Amino acid sequence: MMTLFPVMTKAQSVVAENVEDTVYTPTRELVQLAFRTVEKKDLLGGVSVINIPEYMEKNYTSFAIEGMEAFAGGFNGNIWGMGSYLTLIDGVPRDNWADVRTSEIEQITLLKSAAAVALYGSKAAKGVIMITTKRGEANNQKINIRANTGFYMPVGYPEYLGSAEYMTLYNEARRNDDLADLYSPEIIYNTYVKTNPYRYPDVDYYSSEYLKNKFSTSNITAEVSGGNDRAQFYTNIGYINEGSFLNFGEAKNDNTNRFNVRGNVDLKLNEYVTGTADATAIFDNTRYSFGDYWGQAANLRPNRFAPLIPISMLEASDENSLLFVENSKHLIDGKYLLGGSQQDLTTPFGDIYASGYGEGASRQFQFNVGLNVDLVKMLKGLSFNTRFSMDYSNTYIQSFNNQYAVYEALWNNYAGVDQISSLNKYGEDKKTGVQNLLGSWQQRTTAFSGQFNYLTTLDAAHNISAMLIGTGFQRTESTLYHKNSSANLGLQLGYNYQHKYYADFSSAIAYSAKLPEGNRAGFSPTFLLAWQISEEDFLKSSSVIDHLKLTASAGILNTDLDINDYYLYKGYYTQTEGAWYAWADGFILTQSTDSRRGDNPKLFYAKRKEISLGLETSLFKKLLTLDANFFTNRMDDIVTQVYSLYPNYFSTGWPNSSFIPYSNYNCDERIGFDFNVRLNKRVGQVDFSLGLTGLYYDTKAVTRDENYADAYQNRAGKPLDAIFGLQSNGFFTDEDDIAAHATQSFGQVKPGDIKYMDQNDDGVIDDKDAVYLGKAGWAGSPLTMGVQLTAKWKGLTFFALGTAHTGAYGMKDNSYYWVYGDRKYSAVVRDRWTEETKNTATYPRLSSQNNDNNFRSSDFWLYKNDRFNLSKIQISYDLPQHLLQKTFIRELGVYVSGSNLLTIAKEKETLEMNVGGSPQVRFYNIGLKVAF
Repeated sequence: MMTLFPVMTKAQSVVAENVEDTVYTPTRELVQLAFRTVEKKDLLGGVSVINIPEYMEKNYTSFAIEGMEAFAGGFNGNIWGMGSYLTLIDGVPRDNWADVRTSEIEQITLLKSAAAVALYGSKAAKGVIMITTKRGEANNQKINIRANTGFYMPVGYPEYLGSAEYMTLYNEARRNDDLADLYSPEIIYNTYVKTNPYRYPDVDYYSSEYLKNKFSTSNITAEVSGGNDRAQFYTNIGYINEGSFLNFGEAKNDNTNRFNVRGNVDLKLNEYVTGTADATAIFDNTRYSFGDYWGQAANLRPNRFAPLIPISMLEASDENSLLFVENSKHLIDGKYLLGGSQQDLTTPFGDIYASGYGEGASRQFQFNVGLNVDLVKMLKGLSFNTRFSMDYSNTYIQSFNNQYAVYEALWNNYAGVDQISSLNKYGEDKKTGVQNLLGSWQQRTTAFSGQFNYLTTLDAAHNISAMLIGTGFQRTESTLYHKNSSANLGLQLGYNYQHKYYADFSSAIAYSAKLPEGNRAGFSPTFLLAWQISEEDFLKSSSVIDHLKLTASAGILNTDLDINDYYLYKGYYTQTEGAWYAWADGFILTQSTDSRRGDNPKLFYAKRKEISLGLETSLFKKLLTLDANFFTNRMDDIVTQVYSLYPNYFSTGWPNSSFIPYSNYNCDERIGFDFNVRLNKRVGQVDFSLGLTGLYYDTKAVTRDENYADAYQNRAGKPLDAIFGLQSNGFFTDEDDIAAHATQSFGQVKPGDIKYMDQNDDGVIDDKDAVYLGKAGWAGSPLTMGVQLTAKWKGLTFFALGTAHTGAYGMKDNSYYWVYGDRKYSAVVRDRWTEETKNTATYPRLSSQNNDNNFRSSDFWLYKNDRFNLSKIQISYDLPQHLLQKTFIRELGVYVSGSNLLTIAKEKETLEMNVGGSPQVRFYNIGLKVAF
């Protein structure tokens, strides 16, 4: 269940944080947690915090969670490998963290343990990322401006064969299939020597003819904040512009623009009542050319057609073709017609040159209002907070859609030079001039919360806290019939003795309409104990241990996150989706009524059951700090249709019919630890800081709906991200080798095809021989680590950030590696099996057929994705303060940086290559910051 909580301003946090304090003290480190703010010294296990302004001083980035795995232990793109997380921006569930720029953020808090997320209810059961934006401070007016400009460069592109080499190897593939050559030596030769690229095309889709070697981006941000004791304000205005790699036709004008405004006001209405008001507006505009250039670049063979047909090569006597030229509405540069063929009625070049363009627009508006009341007149330590939020977003596309004709040239050489005898035209040119409006989508979210807080200290030693929280949430979306609605009731009870011994009970009662009546409410309790050992007398005077805290927590969280639709507890019949059948005479067609699933009125929440331990310490006067957590959890009673518990006639393939209900059955297990170690040392005049973070976790499918004949194929007992496939055993060397081997059931095999192992010794290789091969890392690699180094000398700062991932595998199963039939040939086929290379080949024989034997999941295509990335280097320089004393400038600094600079990995080429999409990039930036 999605929930809302009121983020407290700095001036208001005293109401909910510590009754002994009466004003906010900037030197105190405050951390935003679920529905409350606490001092960092009272922060308990299962939580990581990043203070963004400090982070931005040495590592400028536009994106809120970029490189977070190097700053927060437990994060690897997910939290503790759970697969997803709830994003809260100023307490409101907002799906996209990219809605807020890093310059707008004060703090990011990762809530990892069950105890840390419990108050947020069902939708938070897999972790929470809390983003708290900046607010104004009383009597501290600030104006901050940042300007950045930089450029993206491609890391690399896939390498494909040119036309001549492709045709040569495709002939070989046909010979391997006992077919005649398709391409003559003359055509291959003329293509190789580039006699006429229009007649013998050799298209390199990744050449500088079509792509820029870099594209630029620029952004500017202005922040203004301040106020007095009664009112504080904060405003952030930002703009960003970004181009693209494509460099011809309409694509030259591809760009993205984003303008955002964020503002908030905090008001002290009287001695007991304060209020907040926040507003955000985000305007995104994207201009783009039509077509799927990157997808087609990875699939269209280089010799398939010439992108352009030069009109200068038309025979003067070819009146029909000259008439085509005269009537064409898409004469490129006044010299070319668009090339194509009867099989290629549209092309990526035609799409970009002639099919028009689109302009996508996105508008987001976010509003929060809050009220905070100190009820000290009723009871000392009692307060009340409430907040209401409304978000509205919509997107739409305006486009000019044109049609275009393509032309295929018929060539001759009887005059001693290549000429076009005639043109075949396919399609028609059509420009309507009509602007189309399409893709309209909108979403509206409303959220409300109210909470009573109680904080008191008895005898200057016993600190007691309590919260009673009620929240509601509703989202409507133009593409969905059913509103996403939920409600949540939370209760927190806390106690600590002299900030030494801690006990906390946090719980929620979730309500979900996805479950049957009677089962819609679920109680989620968590318990936490902590001991701040460094506050004990026997450690207070230690010269080694500055700080030492142990935490233990346990809890059960009810969640409907993996219930992917409403009414799954109800069976239903359908005619709309039923099959058609006819009587014997064949004249009367009748549609069947089919069951899709059975009823289960006992369907209930899945449950996250967890135990976690935490250790936090600081040694040798903060020379070394460590924050570590161990966790073991089970996601139990996951909802699925359990076919193995019912007779097979309860479900049929055709007509598609099933009486199997959804049930609480599957169980997942995760166990692991995270850590964040930091070493701080001053050497001479240089301050060094070295940080190391990490997350290691292992997973297991405890229970699965399965009924395999061979136990080695069971998913239960294997990792959640288990890859299954065949085990290869080299290539078949000759026909005798094939005859002596178990029969492979994936089509005819020949020498040079992949040989597989018969796991069950039944003499047949089929899907029953698939075994566990490795972990896929679907929720992040089993081990993720980050390292950061900061060195500061006077105003000069050097910062470096690296990340490492190890323990997961990938499968080389995209079109770059699985080359068969009429697919485009990549560089990997150069290492193919032939009679001459049978002892050194690393790729199976080529085939012009589908060859289902070779191109299937097996360890032949498996690779390790172990890698180390040098993710960022930044050098910053801040002008000395004495140079600015007589100016109106408070701070002035410049910085240069590079991102995604280096990858060290055995499979570097594979890991850095995008197939069918825009390339991975390196980014170089220069920035200026000014404070007034």
